[in-house]
Amino acid sequence: MLSVVLTAVVRKLAARAGFVAQPAEDRYHQTVIPLGGGIAIFTTLMIFILAAIIVVKFLAAPGHLDWLGDSVTVHAPGFVSKIGQLVVMLLCGSVLFVIGLWDDRKHLGPFLKLAVQFAVAIFAAAVAEVRVEIFIESRIITTVLSAVWIVLIINAFNFLDNMDGLAAGIAVIATSILLAASALSAALSGEDFQVFVGGLAIIFIGTLLGFLIFNFPPAKIFMGDAGSLVVGFFIAFLTLRTTYYYQDAQSGQWYAVFLPLVVMAVPLYDFSSVTLLRISQGKSPFVGDTQHFSHRLKKRGLTDTQTVLTLYLATLCTGLGATFLYQVNLAGAILIFIQTVMVLFIIAVLETTSR
Repeated sequence: MLSVVLTAVVRKLAARAGFVAQPAEDRYHQTVIPLGGGIAIFTTLMIFILAAIIVVKFLAAPGHLDWLGDSVTVHAPGFVSKIGQLVVMLLCGSVLFVIGLWDDRKHLGPFLKLAVQFAVAIFAAAVAEVRVEIFIESRIITTVLSAVWIVLIINAFNFLDNMDGLAAGIAVIATSILLAASALSAALSGEDFQVFVGGLAIIFIGTLLGFLIFNFPPAKIFMGDAGSLVVGFFIAFLTLRTTYYYQDAQSGQWYAVFLPLVVMAVPLYDFSSVTLLRISQGKSPFVGDTQHFSHRLKKRGLTDTQTVLTLYLATLCTGLGATFLYQVNLAGAILIFIQTVMVLFIIAVLETTSR
């Protein structure tokens, strides 16, 4: 509800201030649309996360909320231990928000944005321990790999923000899958549910749903880079902090660590395909155009709503398959990977056929 109210307020203020997206050759929309949705998204996340830090640290941890029962207060010490990580995450998100908002206003060059993204990603991986640690002991290698993954997901969602409701809707689906996966992983492994990751995921889902009310086709407001960079970073953070494999547990297989790759298959397909397409045409992969797979589907005769729903369903199909990686044997995992590739091939067939 807070996201709904803030998005409505920002929409009106952006229109009055002239903070809008104008129709252009490299953009698909044909009307003037207010920008600033990223302001509402970022502000909602900041308010809830900061409120959580204050309530837990100064009320729950000292024992002032014991009347709520052990099911709540038992998690306070663990949450307090994660406050430093949360603060770093908020700082990184703030930097991306500022650079994205600046780009929405002044149209910065792609290399400056990329440099800032790598700086933020390395800082998050090195300082906040937002790193993939499975199977690799070298801190340097895991930091570099994690930073590359964070930048990749940030840009995947930045690229994905090319049609009404697309980036926000797919982010909701992907985050919901990660939330379900963290619960399922804990249940199968006999471990405690990952409350820290789960709580952040729920806040993120609610924030995006509030924005999506105004962004679903036909969009009444865009999130802009101020939103897409934050959304991509937040999802990358959740993928790296969710535990997919418990080494000492009897259940659960090592290939569950590839779950984020399967969940993010559709965004990564768009990022890869449009990048290769631009390079093959002798264009810079960082210069926007209307060659994303959503645009290619629309050119084949689908409406905006049909295109977005098609990609929602594709993401849901790959994501649901990914949740079974905890329960299947190696043959089952291979089938899930094959199914993911087949879903992407369905999109490829649709977008390459005649109208």
